[in-house]
Formats: sequence, C-alpha cells, structure tokens
Amino acid sequence: MDETLNDEQPVAIQDQPQDRTAEDEISKLHAQYQARLVAAGLRAEAIKAGMIDLDGLKLLDASAIVLDANDRIVGGRKLMEDLRRDKPWLFGPTSSSSIAAVPASQPVRQKTALEMTDEEYAVARAALTRHQF
Repeated sequence: MDETLNDEQPVAIQDQPQDRTAEDEISKLHAQYQARLVAAGLRAEAIKAGMIDLDGLKLLDASAIVLDANDRIVGGRKLMEDLRRDKPWLFGPTSSSSIAAVPASQPVRQKTALEMTDEEYAVARAALTRHQF
C-alpha cells in the first residue's frame, strides 16, 4: 500500500508545472489576442481619420491603449485627433464620403387628386375602378 502512495505523489507534483505552463501559455495567447485587437482598432480609427500611411501608427504607445467591453479602443477618435494635430503630414484631406450617414428612407408618397392634372386623375381613376368588381 505504501508503494501505491509513493507512486501517486510524484504524479501530483508533476501536474503542477504542467498547470503553470498551461496558464503561461493561456496568458501569452491572451496578450497576443489583445495586441491584435488594439492594432486592428488603431488601423480602423486611422482609416476613418484619413491617415495616409498606416506606418504612422508606430509612433503611438500601444501599451497605453485600453479596450472596452466590446473590444473597441477607448478614446480612439480623440487619439487620432491628437495625432492629427501633432503630426498633420500623416493625414490627407478629410473625406466626407467615408463618414457620411445613410439618408433616412421615406415611403413613396402618392399624389393626391388635388395635385394631379386632369389626365393623371383620369388614368389613376381608371386604374382603381378596373380592379373593383
């Protein structure tokens, strides 16, 4: 019975370093994931801000950048505005096409009988009465 206890103890001791290496591996992967998210977020903000050469992002301190719960950069627009103010040669002229909002859709409004000409009224009335029985 003592032999079985001695056999089990080294196994438990061996599991601890494996757990630590697994935790280290997970923390490394998490750090790489966060770094990629920050880089992608910075690229997106730079393109929106009109940056000509994305190599200018290397001038930013990526360690100070924080992500929110939705994995977006906190204060990304302000960061790009500050960079534009400090280093304007990195940016081109602002384009309105990239930040323009989509126009609101409005339902097609039919003309009323008062707005129609006599010919339009006759055609519309004929179309309506044709389908009624």
